Amino acid sequence: MKFLSISLILILSFSLSLRAQRIDSLFLEASITKLQHSKEYTMKVANLMPEEKYLFKPTTGEMSFGEQLLHLSSNMGWLCSSYLDASSNPVTKADMKFQHKEEILSVLNKSYDYAINILQRFKPVNLADTVSFFAGPLDKLQIINLLNDHQTHHRAQMLVYLRLNGIKPPDYVGW
Repeated sequence: MKFLSISLILILSFSLSLRAQRIDSLFLEASITKLQHSKEYTMKVANLMPEEKYLFKPTTGEMSFGEQLLHLSSNMGWLCSSYLDASSNPVTKADMKFQHKEEILSVLNKSYDYAINILQRFKPVNLADTVSFFAGPLDKLQIINLLNDHQTHHRAQMLVYLRLNGIKPPDYVGW
């Protein structure tokens, strides 16, 4: 009886471990797809704004449209290189000074490709790893969620910038 109980506990533990690994893999696959779609949608938003409006700010305290894109790009690179992978952030301080649309689009594209590549190489087993973040300890799963939330926040601001300039935003690209 004791052997049977121990065997059942081991089988159940192994089964739960496999299920947890599958859930981690599904989360990571969904995060990659979401980031790919986010790139597609953000690039559409960025391309819609005419170059002469890349310096547009709704108020003096806001970032310009171009600055929003560069900030979004820099943040993606920073989160990935600081918390998910040890590779170098492809966005440099010099990139953050760009003002021309084509330069900014290049940085944006480079940032998304870098972040997507990081997630494609990321191991699901590392999602629970804890990192020291300025707002307190977070696990890497939370960093991946932050990666998405931050770009969504700034892209939403840019949609308002488009509308304030009489430009209809593109249809949403979801999951």
